[in-house]
Amino acid sequence: MSHPSIETLDPQEIKDLLDHGKLLLIDVREPAEFAVERIHGAVLYPLSTFDAFALPHDWTRRVVFYCGSGKRSLAAAESVSRRETTRRPIWAAASRPGSAPDSQSFP
Repeated sequence: MSHPSIETLDPQEIKDLLDHGKLLLIDVREPAEFAVERIHGAVLYPLSTFDAFALPHDWTRRVVFYCGSGKRSLAAAESVSRRETTRRPIWAAASRPGSAPDSQSFP
């Protein structure tokens, strides 16, 4: 990874954090992709119109960006990391595990 404050989480870690309400899951795919399939509870912020300053200000949860392959989620996390100081210590990038429409599909 190119920024020290970005880490990659595996699907089980993401599921555990979601289950305990400790995660803000941000889908950076396009609206058409989100409409076809998404992980329940994720919020859509497409990378094509991404503005790091427009993200929800929830300082109590870790943030995970996800997409189909990990490329867009990493780009979003790097964008936010460049703009953040010490308010949020870790931004995580993860590729989207396979998911059915509006459901969580973790191991």
